[in-house]
Amino acid sequence: MALVTFLSDFGDQDFYVPAVKAKMLAINPQLNIIDLSHRIETYDLAHAAFILRSTFRDFPKGTVHLVAVNTTGSMTQGYIGVKLEEHIFIGPNNGIFSLLADKEPGIMVQFAEIHVQESSFPAKDILAPIAAKVASGAAIHDFGGPLQNFRKLMPRIPKATKEQITGHVMRVDRYGNLITNISKELFDKLNPGRFTIEFGRETLDRIFSGYDQVEPGDCFAFFNSSGYLEIGINHGHGGNLLGLRFESVVMIHFKF
Repeated sequence: MALVTFLSDFGDQDFYVPAVKAKMLAINPQLNIIDLSHRIETYDLAHAAFILRSTFRDFPKGTVHLVAVNTTGSMTQGYIGVKLEEHIFIGPNNGIFSLLADKEPGIMVQFAEIHVQESSFPAKDILAPIAAKVASGAAIHDFGGPLQNFRKLMPRIPKATKEQITGHVMRVDRYGNLITNISKELFDKLNPGRFTIEFGRETLDRIFSGYDQVEPGDCFAFFNSSGYLEIGINHGHGGNLLGLRFESVVMIHFKF
């Protein structure tokens, strides 16, 4: 199955998204194009990486992921294809692919000049044709050579000691729930059995299994389907009501 996911910061009010799709379908009308999101905040690589990291493993191995976020920004150092965990990613070399996993991609290709024409719309003119052809059976090696300069961004990593974990909010979703960078794996490794979770002016001393485990208006904390600590207020916008936002501190104190 020729499957392509499409992630961008184009929004849905202009012609950009359908133009990119049209370019791919003109090459292979049988492509199955899945929209991940086109409402990424403009140029927001952290938001885009969060969406992609949270979803790409749920697609079949071999899926091609077209990423068009900040494609013409000053951070972009050309256009690349990478293979990570049996998935193919096509997009700008601006650091976004370094935020998808703890390990580096197994294959990294810098697209050759013959495939990289000068364009004010590289998502359509450069990335879409390559993504369509790779999804149709071509190899990313067909479009360039080994990547020498893989741009990297440094994600926030939780600080952990025997006594506590200090993490940060990675994302505030549309419901106001706050997703942190504290993983269940790290928590389980350090948890002696008693703890308090501190965020804003609130504290909790238990982990719930979901939103509905607390009464409307009460705070919750649980590990979500991606394995990260999520906090908020049931039926309330936790970000606004708790005064928390992207990169706000969340702490877990262990009791011995």
